[in-house]
Amino acid sequence: MTAYEPPGTPGPAAPYDAVVLAGGAARRLGGADKPGLRVGGRPLLDRVLAACATATTTVVVAESRRTARPVEWAREEPPGGGPLAALDAGLRHVSAEHVVVLSADLPFLDEATVRRLLGALRTGDAPQGPARPDGVLLTDPDGRDQPLVAAYRADALRRELAALAVAHGGVTGLPLRRLTAALDLTRISDPVASFDCDTWDDIAAARARIREHGNVLDEWISAVKDELGIDLDVDTGALLDVARDAAHSVARPAAPLTTFLVGYAAAQAGGGPEAVAEASRKAAALALRWAAEDTPDAKPTSDAKPTPDAG
Repeated sequence: MTAYEPPGTPGPAAPYDAVVLAGGAARRLGGADKPGLRVGGRPLLDRVLAACATATTTVVVAESRRTARPVEWAREEPPGGGPLAALDAGLRHVSAEHVVVLSADLPFLDEATVRRLLGALRTGDAPQGPARPDGVLLTDPDGRDQPLVAAYRADALRRELAALAVAHGGVTGLPLRRLTAALDLTRISDPVASFDCDTWDDIAAARARIREHGNVLDEWISAVKDELGIDLDVDTGALLDVARDAAHSVARPAAPLTTFLVGYAAAQAGGGPEAVAEASRKAAALALRWAAEDTPDAKPTSDAKPTPDAG
């Protein structure tokens, strides 16, 4: 889950589109439906779609299926024609200058990484990159390129795909490296976001990682938000503080009930991170006042103003 960002935090500087390739054969998984495999309770495809949720248009190249977010569907001809044919089919549905190209098996990709790729592509300031690269891609821990975790200039992709089609009578069956070899690319190392699930061992490793102490809460909140169709990013630290104050200052069952009421109050106030933050502040202050009254030396307090003695 992306941490709460206060108003004014810059996001992507300009519109972008996304193409997600989700139609591979998954041979190393015995032909399993890889995009539908669940990691942290969510299909891999839905996890990737959450990472590019700010795209103007998101195209998934695969047989259509139910997804947590609305997308457009495309299919390469013939089906199973390989990544270049799939990419070519997806590009026919997008119009933005910049396009994020992703595989559907990236369990740890997030919006921050997508913003980082787009920022490097737009500014040309990524480390060791050309002044205006055709694309910016991630590399894995071994330094290998991951061209399906990348942001590209759409015109550069179309140009090189057209050249390959002329040279080879089409792009069906051609390896992805034929395209990337012709592009000026900048590389960013990210061993976590570049992790993809090609084998059952990879799936098991991904499932284990999200249950680690430092990840499990954010992963759970992200899964709940997807399941409930909630896009709101809030300060989970503030909510946890409210729950802690209610549990310690009032009674343990007060924690879940208080956080529920905070959410309800925020919705009544129009929703948004600011409404959640304000409701959390008020509830936390109330819990602390409640606890203060229970101390042996607590003095009586009143919100009423004292009145003059009549006698």
